[in-house]
Amino acid sequence: MKTTLLFLSFFLSLSLFGQYVMIPDANFKAYLLGNSLINTNGDAEIQFSEANAFEGSISCNDMGISDLTGIEAFTALNILICSGNQLTSLDVKQNTALTLLHCSDNQLITLDVSYNPNLTYLFCFDNQLTCLNLTNGYNSEFNNMWADGNPNLTCIEVDDINYATANWTEIDPQTSFSENCNNDCSASTATTTELTSSKNLIQILDLMGRETPFKPNTPLIYIYDDGSKEKFFIIE
Repeated sequence: MKTTLLFLSFFLSLSLFGQYVMIPDANFKAYLLGNSLINTNGDAEIQFSEANAFEGSISCNDMGISDLTGIEAFTALNILICSGNQLTSLDVKQNTALTLLHCSDNQLITLDVSYNPNLTYLFCFDNQLTCLNLTNGYNSEFNNMWADGNPNLTCIEVDDINYATANWTEIDPQTSFSENCNNDCSASTATTTELTSSKNLIQILDLMGRETPFKPNTPLIYIYDDGSKEKFFIIE
């Protein structure tokens, strides 16, 4: 009986935990909880259902935020303004509805917006970028792209070199455009890294802890042969 109760307790905890977005940065979490348009039920957590449904803007600039983990759950987010913080990384691959991203004045080192086909405004100036990938297939729709103030950025990966050179002038003198920068942000490099990774997927679980095949548009837990776990929410 004790074993059964422990088993049920484990999966009940997993189920309850799986309903909530993991937001490790206290300042970012406080901002989200204090926004009644996001935290619609007024509790002490952000549910996946609340994050997925939010279509507005998140404006959390100058709040001492060092980690924006949790932003990936906001799949319908339209505008993200997170400038003037202490971010060293920013993953917006799941935020496919973004039209404006303002992440200037952080310690950002890499930035990849190739998964953001609706983006029309990008402000990533005054960072420490070493690579920037803008190959989203719709570069001609960008109204503004500012990437100056990044002294270590020598190459920006784009859809079309001629278009980028003619229209995006807010870059540093040492920076140029290329259709393949062959760096950590490049599409080709990312593919190679993924294929050569020694970590192998061995199991997929739903949020109830049940084994399941891959399902798009569904929160899933990936279990790897090195014992690590990751949460995924992939839109199709």
